[in-house]
Amino acid sequence: MKRIEGWFSTFIYGAPLQPRWQSLNRELLKECHQLREFDREGQRWSKKNYPGGYTSYHSFDHVQQLSSTFMELQRRLDRHVKAYARGLDWDLAGRGLTMTDCWVNIMPHRTAHSLHLHPNSVVSGTYYVATPKGCAGLKFEDPRMSKFMAAPPRGSEARRENLPYVTYPARAGNVILFESWLRHEVVASPIQSERISISFNYAWD
Repeated sequence: MKRIEGWFSTFIYGAPLQPRWQSLNRELLKECHQLREFDREGQRWSKKNYPGGYTSYHSFDHVQQLSSTFMELQRRLDRHVKAYARGLDWDLAGRGLTMTDCWVNIMPHRTAHSLHLHPNSVVSGTYYVATPKGCAGLKFEDPRMSKFMAAPPRGSEARRENLPYVTYPARAGNVILFESWLRHEVVASPIQSERISISFNYAWD
């Protein structure tokens, strides 16, 4: 009997941070704006490397240590990362996954983040603080892309699992997790309002 089976799947995790995320987001939104105003070094770096937007990636990349608000976010994210690891059947050998870095991204009109991955990490992710209607989602690339060689293009009715790219919508209160080797990007924002997210990495401790 002939059959087609799927192997070597790539798993992406998406879920609400918790049932009552609104109050935490109000505090995070305020502190993200305060950080941008205070972080002169980050403003300078963003002007050159993150045109139109602001990121604390180069200046404050441990925001989980800045305030009780960001610490609370880390505490809640830890639970999701543990669930993701269980879903991947990882044997952590009695060790854990620990947040190593965490930073703020503010993306106004036309700001983009090109394809990249997160070296030296195990799990990466983003948490959405403010997602105005119509803002760009998180776009993932099929990790086999460089191996396709002479493969024909996918048909217009291709199933979701056969697409070369998939985009997860940005929704306030949601967390998205993925393995750090998976390339991803955020295309240029088509709207005027600011899209605000918090990105992070976890390593095997």
